[in-house]
Amino acid sequence: MAKARPRKGRPVNGVVLLNKPKGMSSNHALQRVKRLYNAQKAGHTGALDPLATGLLPVCLGEATKFSQYLLDADKAYRVVAELGVRTTTSDAEGEVVETANVAVDESQIIAQLDRFIGAQQQSPSVYSALKHEGRPLYYYARRGIEVPRKVRSITIHSIEFIGFTDNKLELQVSCSKGTYIRTLIDDLGQALGCGAHVKELHRNGVAELNTEHMLSLEQLEQDEQRDDQLQAVDCLLQSLPEQLISVAEARDLLHGQPVPNRQPTATEAGHQCRMVCPRNGDSKEFIGVGALRADNQFWPKRVLALEFCDFSLADLN
Repeated sequence: MAKARPRKGRPVNGVVLLNKPKGMSSNHALQRVKRLYNAQKAGHTGALDPLATGLLPVCLGEATKFSQYLLDADKAYRVVAELGVRTTTSDAEGEVVETANVAVDESQIIAQLDRFIGAQQQSPSVYSALKHEGRPLYYYARRGIEVPRKVRSITIHSIEFIGFTDNKLELQVSCSKGTYIRTLIDDLGQALGCGAHVKELHRNGVAELNTEHMLSLEQLEQDEQRDDQLQAVDCLLQSLPEQLISVAEARDLLHGQPVPNRQPTATEAGHQCRMVCPRNGDSKEFIGVGALRADNQFWPKRVLALEFCDFSLADLN
Protein backbone atom coordinates (compact mmCIF):
# COMPACT_ATOMS: atom_id res chain seq x y z
CA MET A 1 0.00 0.00 0.00
CA ALA A 2 1.37 3.39 -0.99
CA LYS A 3 2.16 5.74 1.86
CA ALA A 4 0.07 8.90 2.16
CA ARG A 5 1.89 12.04 1.17
CA PRO A 6 2.92 14.15 4.16
CA ARG A 7 1.01 17.42 4.44
CA LYS A 8 2.82 20.58 3.49
CA GLY A 9 3.14 23.20 6.20
CA ARG A 10 2.86 23.26 9.97
CA PRO A 11 0.15 21.65 12.09
CA VAL A 12 -0.85 25.04 13.52
CA ASN A 13 -4.30 25.28 15.16
CA GLY A 14 -6.37 28.35 16.02
CA VAL A 15 -8.40 31.21 14.63
CA VAL A 16 -7.22 34.48 13.08
CA LEU A 17 -9.73 37.33 13.33
CA LEU A 18 -8.79 39.00 10.07
CA ASN A 19 -9.83 42.48 8.98
CA LYS A 20 -10.36 41.69 5.30
CA PRO A 21 -9.28 44.61 3.11
CA LYS A 22 -11.48 46.20 0.48
CA GLY A 23 -11.09 44.88 -3.06
CA MET A 24 -9.82 41.43 -2.05
CA SER A 25 -11.83 38.21 -2.28
CA SER A 26 -12.30 36.21 0.90
CA ASN A 27 -10.48 33.24 -0.65
CA HIS A 28 -7.48 35.41 -1.57
CA ALA A 29 -7.36 36.73 2.00
CA LEU A 30 -7.60 33.17 3.33
CA GLN A 31 -4.68 32.02 1.18
CA ARG A 32 -2.57 34.97 2.34
CA VAL A 33 -3.14 34.04 5.98
CA LYS A 34 -2.48 30.35 5.29
CA ARG A 35 0.88 31.22 3.69
CA LEU A 36 1.85 33.59 6.50
CA TYR A 37 1.34 30.82 9.05
CA ASN A 38 2.61 28.07 6.72
CA ALA A 39 -0.47 26.16 7.89
CA GLN A 40 -1.43 22.70 6.70
CA LYS A 41 -5.15 23.48 6.60
CA ALA A 42 -7.19 26.67 6.49
CA GLY A 43 -10.77 27.74 5.90
CA HIS A 44 -13.06 30.69 6.64
CA THR A 45 -16.50 30.93 8.22
CA GLY A 46 -18.46 32.81 5.58
CA ALA A 47 -17.31 34.92 2.65
CA LEU A 48 -17.40 38.69 2.36
CA ASP A 49 -17.84 40.38 -1.02
CA PRO A 50 -14.66 42.01 -2.41
CA LEU A 51 -16.24 45.44 -1.77
CA ALA A 52 -16.72 44.64 1.93
CA THR A 53 -14.19 44.94 4.74
CA GLY A 54 -14.09 43.63 8.25
CA LEU A 55 -14.30 40.52 10.35
CA LEU A 56 -13.35 37.33 8.49
CA PRO A 57 -12.53 34.54 10.97
CA VAL A 58 -9.86 32.34 9.37
CA CYS A 59 -9.66 28.84 10.83
CA LEU A 60 -6.33 27.02 10.85
CA GLY A 61 -5.75 23.31 11.41
CA GLU A 62 -8.18 21.71 13.85
CA ALA A 63 -10.31 24.87 13.94
CA THR A 64 -11.56 24.06 10.43
CA LYS A 65 -13.61 21.22 11.97
CA PHE A 66 -15.78 23.81 13.73
CA SER A 67 -16.12 26.51 11.06
CA GLN A 68 -19.69 25.42 10.25
CA TYR A 69 -20.88 26.79 13.59
CA LEU A 70 -20.11 30.34 12.42
CA LEU A 71 -21.44 29.80 8.89
CA ASP A 72 -24.85 29.44 10.55
CA ALA A 73 -24.35 32.30 13.04
CA ASP A 74 -25.80 35.80 13.20
CA LYS A 75 -23.75 38.62 11.68
CA ALA A 76 -23.43 42.38 12.28
CA TYR A 77 -22.53 45.08 9.76
CA ARG A 78 -21.87 48.82 9.58
CA VAL A 79 -23.15 49.97 6.19
CA VAL A 80 -23.00 53.28 4.34
CA ALA A 81 -25.70 53.60 1.67
CA GLU A 82 -25.96 56.26 -1.01
CA LEU A 83 -29.52 57.34 -1.62
CA GLY A 84 -30.73 58.44 -5.05
CA VAL A 85 -28.79 55.89 -7.09
CA ARG A 86 -29.73 52.30 -7.90
CA THR A 87 -27.23 49.86 -9.44
CA THR A 88 -27.27 46.42 -11.05
CA THR A 89 -25.54 44.83 -8.06
CA SER A 90 -27.06 47.10 -5.38
CA ASP A 91 -23.54 48.21 -4.47
CA ALA A 92 -20.90 50.62 -5.73
CA GLU A 93 -19.40 48.07 -8.13
CA GLY A 94 -22.54 47.80 -10.24
CA GLU A 95 -23.76 49.75 -13.26
CA VAL A 96 -26.13 52.65 -12.51
CA VAL A 97 -29.66 51.82 -13.69
CA GLU A 98 -31.78 54.50 -11.97
CA THR A 99 -31.26 57.92 -10.41
CA ALA A 100 -33.72 60.06 -8.50
CA ASN A 101 -33.90 63.18 -6.37
CA VAL A 102 -33.58 62.53 -2.64
CA ALA A 103 -36.40 64.27 -0.84
CA VAL A 104 -36.34 62.52 2.55
CA ASP A 105 -35.13 63.57 5.96
CA GLU A 106 -33.84 61.72 9.01
CA SER A 107 -37.27 61.22 10.57
CA GLN A 108 -38.68 59.71 7.38
CA ILE A 109 -35.77 57.28 7.14
CA ILE A 110 -36.09 56.20 10.77
CA ALA A 111 -39.83 55.68 10.29
CA GLN A 112 -39.13 53.24 7.43
CA LEU A 113 -36.49 51.20 9.28
CA ASP A 114 -38.97 49.47 11.58
CA ARG A 115 -40.73 47.76 8.68
CA PHE A 116 -37.53 45.86 7.86
CA ILE A 117 -37.02 44.40 11.35
CA GLY A 118 -38.08 40.84 12.10
CA ALA A 119 -38.49 37.54 10.28
CA GLN A 120 -39.15 38.02 6.57
CA GLN A 121 -38.70 36.72 3.04
CA GLN A 122 -35.91 38.38 1.09
CA SER A 123 -35.56 38.24 -2.69
CA PRO A 124 -32.85 39.81 -4.88
CA SER A 125 -33.42 43.14 -6.59
CA VAL A 126 -34.99 43.05 -10.06
CA TYR A 127 -31.78 44.77 -11.15
CA SER A 128 -29.58 42.05 -9.65
CA ALA A 129 -26.85 40.36 -11.69
CA LEU A 130 -28.13 36.97 -10.50
CA LYS A 131 -29.07 34.78 -13.44
CA HIS A 132 -32.43 33.46 -14.67
CA GLU A 133 -32.23 31.10 -17.64
CA GLY A 134 -28.73 32.33 -18.44
CA ARG A 135 -29.46 36.06 -18.35
CA PRO A 136 -29.06 38.53 -15.43
CA LEU A 137 -32.25 39.72 -13.80
CA TYR A 138 -31.58 43.31 -14.88
CA TYR A 139 -31.80 42.19 -18.53
CA TYR A 140 -35.47 41.35 -17.95
CA ALA A 141 -36.16 44.37 -15.71
CA ARG A 142 -35.01 46.80 -18.40
CA ARG A 143 -37.45 45.18 -20.83
CA GLY A 144 -40.35 45.17 -18.40
CA ILE A 145 -40.38 41.37 -18.19
CA GLU A 146 -41.27 39.81 -14.84
CA VAL A 147 -39.39 36.64 -13.92
CA PRO A 148 -39.39 34.52 -10.73
CA ARG A 149 -36.78 35.39 -8.13
CA LYS A 150 -35.47 33.02 -5.48
CA VAL A 151 -36.70 33.86 -2.00
CA ARG A 152 -34.90 33.13 1.26
CA SER A 153 -36.08 33.32 4.86
CA ILE A 154 -34.05 35.73 6.98
CA THR A 155 -34.34 37.72 10.20
CA ILE A 156 -33.22 41.30 10.75
CA HIS A 157 -32.70 41.57 14.51
CA SER A 158 -32.04 45.30 14.65
CA ILE A 159 -31.22 48.34 12.53
CA GLU A 160 -29.59 51.28 14.31
CA PHE A 161 -29.63 54.70 12.62
CA ILE A 162 -26.13 56.25 12.79
CA GLY A 163 -26.33 59.32 10.56
CA PHE A 164 -27.52 60.91 7.32
CA THR A 165 -25.45 63.55 5.47
CA ASP A 166 -25.18 64.49 1.77
CA ASN A 167 -27.41 61.57 0.71
CA LYS A 168 -25.16 59.14 2.62
CA LEU A 169 -26.97 57.01 5.17
CA GLU A 170 -25.06 55.07 7.83
CA LEU A 171 -26.64 52.14 9.67
CA GLN A 172 -25.64 49.33 12.03
CA VAL A 173 -27.44 46.07 11.16
CA SER A 174 -27.70 42.82 13.11
CA CYS A 175 -29.11 39.93 11.09
CA SER A 176 -29.35 36.19 10.57
CA LYS A 177 -27.20 34.13 8.23
CA GLY A 178 -28.06 34.44 4.55
CA THR A 179 -29.08 38.10 4.74
CA TYR A 180 -28.05 40.22 1.75
CA ILE A 181 -27.28 43.70 3.07
CA ARG A 182 -27.26 44.91 -0.54
CA THR A 183 -30.84 43.72 -0.97
CA LEU A 184 -31.88 45.30 2.33
CA ILE A 185 -30.49 48.66 1.18
CA ASP A 186 -32.07 48.34 -2.26
CA ASP A 187 -35.44 47.56 -0.65
CA LEU A 188 -35.06 50.50 1.75
CA GLY A 189 -34.26 52.81 -1.15
CA GLN A 190 -37.41 51.67 -2.92
CA ALA A 191 -39.48 52.24 0.23
CA LEU A 192 -38.06 55.78 0.46
CA GLY A 193 -38.95 56.41 -3.18
CA CYS A 194 -35.47 57.37 -4.31
CA GLY A 195 -33.45 54.16 -4.67
CA ALA A 196 -30.20 53.33 -2.90
CA HIS A 197 -27.09 51.18 -3.08
CA VAL A 198 -24.32 50.09 -0.72
CA LYS A 199 -21.36 52.45 -0.80
CA GLU A 200 -19.36 50.85 2.02
CA LEU A 201 -19.85 47.66 4.04
CA HIS A 202 -17.92 46.60 7.13
CA ARG A 203 -18.65 43.41 9.06
CA ASN A 204 -18.06 44.00 12.77
CA GLY A 205 -19.65 40.94 14.35
CA VAL A 206 -19.96 37.19 13.79
CA ALA A 207 -21.83 35.35 16.58
CA GLU A 208 -20.02 36.37 19.80
CA LEU A 209 -16.87 37.48 17.95
CA ASN A 210 -16.24 41.18 17.46
CA THR A 211 -13.49 43.48 16.22
CA GLU A 212 -11.59 43.69 19.54
CA HIS A 213 -8.84 41.28 18.44
CA MET A 214 -9.15 41.84 14.69
CA LEU A 215 -5.89 42.20 12.75
CA SER A 216 -5.03 43.42 9.26
CA LEU A 217 -2.86 41.48 6.84
CA GLU A 218 -0.19 44.15 7.28
CA GLN A 219 -0.16 43.63 11.05
CA LEU A 220 0.18 39.86 10.61
CA GLU A 221 2.97 40.27 8.06
CA GLN A 222 4.95 42.50 10.41
CA ASP A 223 4.47 40.39 13.54
CA GLU A 224 7.16 37.72 13.81
CA GLN A 225 5.31 36.30 16.83
CA ARG A 226 2.03 35.99 14.94
CA ASP A 227 1.29 32.61 16.54
CA ASP A 228 0.59 34.59 19.73
CA GLN A 229 -2.24 36.35 17.88
CA LEU A 230 -4.17 33.11 17.33
CA GLN A 231 -7.48 32.79 19.15
CA ALA A 232 -8.38 29.45 20.75
CA VAL A 233 -10.20 26.93 18.58
CA ASP A 234 -13.31 27.06 20.76
CA CYS A 235 -13.73 30.84 20.31
CA LEU A 236 -15.98 29.71 17.44
CA LEU A 237 -18.30 27.95 19.89
CA GLN A 238 -19.04 30.44 22.65
CA SER A 239 -22.78 30.20 22.01
CA LEU A 240 -22.71 26.53 23.09
CA PRO A 241 -23.02 25.71 26.82
CA GLU A 242 -20.00 24.15 28.49
CA GLN A 243 -19.84 20.72 30.12
CA LEU A 244 -16.85 19.94 32.33
CA ILE A 245 -15.63 16.35 31.97
CA SER A 246 -12.90 14.34 33.66
CA VAL A 247 -9.65 13.25 32.04
CA ALA A 248 -11.03 9.71 31.80
CA GLU A 249 -14.18 11.00 30.10
CA ALA A 250 -12.07 13.09 27.75
CA ARG A 251 -10.20 9.93 26.82
CA ASP A 252 -13.49 8.18 26.10
CA LEU A 253 -14.81 11.06 24.00
CA LEU A 254 -11.60 11.22 21.95
CA HIS A 255 -11.96 7.50 21.26
CA GLY A 256 -15.55 7.78 20.08
CA GLN A 257 -17.29 6.87 23.33
CA PRO A 258 -20.09 8.81 25.07
CA VAL A 259 -20.00 10.66 28.40
CA PRO A 260 -22.88 11.25 30.87
CA ASN A 261 -25.15 14.27 30.54
CA ARG A 262 -24.64 16.67 33.46
CA GLN A 263 -26.21 19.69 31.76
CA PRO A 264 -29.48 20.58 33.53
CA THR A 265 -30.72 22.47 30.46
CA ALA A 266 -29.95 19.60 28.08
CA THR A 267 -33.16 17.62 27.87
CA GLU A 268 -33.71 17.01 24.16
CA ALA A 269 -31.77 14.84 21.73
CA GLY A 270 -29.55 16.95 19.48
CA HIS A 271 -28.52 19.41 22.21
CA GLN A 272 -24.82 20.26 21.83
CA CYS A 273 -22.17 21.29 24.35
CA ARG A 274 -18.54 22.35 24.39
CA MET A 275 -16.74 19.57 26.22
CA VAL A 276 -13.83 20.81 28.35
CA CYS A 277 -11.42 19.06 30.70
CA PRO A 278 -9.64 20.62 33.72
CA ARG A 279 -5.91 21.04 33.21
CA ASN A 280 -3.24 22.46 35.49
CA GLY A 281 -5.20 24.21 38.20
CA ASP A 282 -7.93 26.56 37.00
CA SER A 283 -7.29 26.16 33.27
CA LYS A 284 -9.53 24.12 30.99
CA GLU A 285 -8.78 22.30 27.77
CA PHE A 286 -11.26 22.14 24.95
CA ILE A 287 -11.86 18.57 23.73
CA GLY A 288 -14.63 18.99 21.18
CA VAL A 289 -18.39 19.16 20.75
CA GLY A 290 -20.73 16.54 22.13
CA ALA A 291 -24.30 15.97 20.94
CA LEU A 292 -26.98 14.54 23.22
CA ARG A 293 -28.69 11.34 22.08
CA ALA A 294 -31.84 9.54 23.26
CA ASP A 295 -29.78 7.56 25.79
CA ASN A 296 -29.10 10.87 27.66
CA GLN A 297 -25.39 10.72 26.93
CA PHE A 298 -23.21 13.13 24.98
CA TRP A 299 -21.64 11.45 21.99
CA PRO A 300 -18.70 12.99 20.10
CA LYS A 301 -19.87 15.13 17.19
CA ARG A 302 -16.62 16.96 16.44
CA VAL A 303 -13.48 16.39 18.52
CA LEU A 304 -9.87 17.42 18.29
CA ALA A 305 -7.33 14.97 16.96
CA LEU A 306 -5.70 13.17 19.87
CA GLU A 307 -2.21 14.45 19.07
CA PHE A 308 -3.35 18.04 19.56
CA CYS A 309 -4.72 17.52 23.05
CA ASP A 310 -2.47 18.46 25.95
CA PHE A 311 -2.51 15.11 27.70
CA SER A 312 0.40 12.99 28.82
CA LEU A 313 0.57 9.36 27.71
CA ALA A 314 -0.10 8.36 31.30
CA ASP A 315 -3.41 10.22 31.25
CA LEU A 316 -4.60 8.25 28.26
CA ASN A 317 -3.48 4.75 29.25
